[in-house]
Amino acid sequence: MSMTDMTAAKLSCAIKEGRTTAVEATQAMLARIEEQDGMYHCYVTVDRDGAMAQAKEVQAKIEAGELTGPLAGVPLAVKDNLCTKGLLTTCASKILGNFVPTYTAEAVLRLKRAGAIVLGKTNMDEFAMGSTTETSAYGVTKNPWNTKHVPGGSSGGSAAAVAARECFYALGTDTGGSIRQPASYCGVVGMKPTYGTVSRYGLIAYGSSLDQIGPLTKDVTDCAMVLEAISAHDEKDSTSVEREDTDFTSALQDDVQGMRIGIPNDYFGEGLDEDVKAAVLRAAEVLEGKGALVERFNLSLVEYAVPTYYTIAAAEASSNLERFDGIKYGYRTADYAGLHNMYKKSRSEGFGEEVKRRIMLGSFVLSSGYYDAYYLKALQVKALIKRAFDEAFGKYDVILGPVAPTTAPELGASLAEPIKMYLGDIYTIAVNLAGLPALSLPCGTDRNGLPIGLQLIGDCFEEKKLIRAAYAYEKARGAFRSGQDEDKCAGQKATDVGQAEQAAEAGCIKQTEQEGGSHE
Repeated sequence: MSMTDMTAAKLSCAIKEGRTTAVEATQAMLARIEEQDGMYHCYVTVDRDGAMAQAKEVQAKIEAGELTGPLAGVPLAVKDNLCTKGLLTTCASKILGNFVPTYTAEAVLRLKRAGAIVLGKTNMDEFAMGSTTETSAYGVTKNPWNTKHVPGGSSGGSAAAVAARECFYALGTDTGGSIRQPASYCGVVGMKPTYGTVSRYGLIAYGSSLDQIGPLTKDVTDCAMVLEAISAHDEKDSTSVEREDTDFTSALQDDVQGMRIGIPNDYFGEGLDEDVKAAVLRAAEVLEGKGALVERFNLSLVEYAVPTYYTIAAAEASSNLERFDGIKYGYRTADYAGLHNMYKKSRSEGFGEEVKRRIMLGSFVLSSGYYDAYYLKALQVKALIKRAFDEAFGKYDVILGPVAPTTAPELGASLAEPIKMYLGDIYTIAVNLAGLPALSLPCGTDRNGLPIGLQLIGDCFEEKKLIRAAYAYEKARGAFRSGQDEDKCAGQKATDVGQAEQAAEAGCIKQTEQEGGSHE
């Protein structure tokens, strides 16, 4: 196994045991980015000098015993809508093409305090508006499994970077499935935490009541480690929640005996690809075979989730994006006549087509005469969707279903039909409307060899149940081959060596828990 193929947990153990260093790991990742990112375009900005400087500083602290956490010395990538002090942050938009923040997002800051090393900023759909990472002003990201296909979005650059082994893990953001869907398309693990679990301070907002930051990783263990590191109450974020149950690595247990799992009939109707359906139901059988109690049920209001989501998200986007006017920062048109003309031309030239479409839709539903008919109605349906989930979680610990109706579409196929692209979010957006946690992990490949994602949804603040179920399934499934591997057999079982590595990794994590290292 090459260093870049290691999980974050395995690399952390290797660094602690002196088999490698943070500097060597960073050099290896930067070399890989240099070698192949021209093919995939995962990054908007690569901070080579900054990453190496961080690596040297972190390695010195590790050797001095100042950094003992499980992420110390492990390089990551950050989605380009999370502010990073002194490093270009564009939201993949022309209008922020020259924006260098003066502060760092709290989630990124917590990782840096734990000794993580930021390699750079990943590509995304402009202002997180899209499902394919094709609306970026800086070019299209391609899926490492097949470069003719999209990586998903809007966190497609982060998911593709993890799948292409161009980082050990990445941060993404999820407004309506923007972590889980690209994780599914790229064959990696992605988690959207309960709303308020991770501080949104420093996140350039799309839909403030829906956005949440979360990890994209190679496996469930790394997911739990990263989530544990970034979860904390933050006084700078009024929506941040005080929690005492963020020891997520404690949920890494291969035990689902007696766990109640519900499968919504509504998620297996018309429009779901047969390969996706078969793979997800096989995963349910695996969990049932390990002692879970699996049952089908009806989850109401699913058909109303898409219009409800896009009404609310567009309304919040139109409000949040008012600030980008060419005055204080960002792009300003070169030729204008008067203040209002400058506003109009700067925004017209600076925003892409999808962003303009959503701003106009949001302005319409908030306008006088339409507010009650659209926006207020959407808020009422949102409350009903939350109530439907509350009823479901009265019976079940976890809800299981697909992440997306299909595997990754071909490049260009979605942009021609925006409504069809919006409908592709049908299984993910209700989670954001209800503020719930959800996790995506690979459960197979389709007939074309593209990854299929399994989605596990939990009640508010029940991330540990999701992690436990995902970990148990992952152990039964065995190793899931990367899009970079010659052998793309998703069902290949872990070798004895791999199992030994997992045991060593678990011991490493347990040790750092005792030291309190995950919250350096």
